[in-house]
Amino acid sequence: MIKIDLATLFPDMCETVLSESIVGRARKAGHLDIKCWQIRDYTVDKHRNVDDTPYGPGKGMLLQADPIYRTWEAVCAERASRPHVIYLSPQGKTLTQQRAKELSRAEHLFVLCGHYEGVDQRVLDEIVDEEISIGDYVLTGGELGALVLIDCVARLCPGVLADESCFTEESHWNGLLEYPQYTKPAVWHGVAVPEIVTNGNHAAIARWRREMSLKNTYEKRPELLKNAQLNEKDKWFLRTLGWEEEL
Repeated sequence: MIKIDLATLFPDMCETVLSESIVGRARKAGHLDIKCWQIRDYTVDKHRNVDDTPYGPGKGMLLQADPIYRTWEAVCAERASRPHVIYLSPQGKTLTQQRAKELSRAEHLFVLCGHYEGVDQRVLDEIVDEEISIGDYVLTGGELGALVLIDCVARLCPGVLADESCFTEESHWNGLLEYPQYTKPAVWHGVAVPEIVTNGNHAAIARWRREMSLKNTYEKRPELLKNAQLNEKDKWFLRTLGWEEEL
């Protein structure tokens, strides 16, 4: 079972999200071990301050190195292991499904949320193993990014979802976007569910889903096709849509 420790100034906010839905049920069932740590609990300042003004010109406040380091020390001591440390930062590499797969196989993750203008670089240099971004934009703090990361990783861990097919057929798992899906009623606003998905021919349904996945990818994210694993049938179908294979 993966252990995930989240260091934040807003543990209640994070607990609210992590206690709900699939991740919340998986925690209660013992498939995930997630704990939120309040960085303020590890400051030696009598006022529980964890930030100060940065050296040099500029506005805003910066999280100090020492409370974060003490939080990390407490985690290492309680877990009796040194976690893989991730700092949520707009300077990090963009989170991908492939990286989420890799992280889901880790034994212990420590996820650090920055706030204000960021974190003293010295503690990042000392304990952080990698920086991850959820997109090329800036948030007011790392909590939302951390929750996205944890959700993305946690759902790939054993026991969290009912079956591996719950995520292996989704967008980005194999480099393609997912096919369209439908549920009851069979006709809604005059539009019927495609007959092929209701005829019981599993082989035909599988091929249709593959073609629709290819079509969605070509129309919405054609750049993904560069790295997708395509067979000759896939390439033939894409050519009927106007796709030109890059040599």
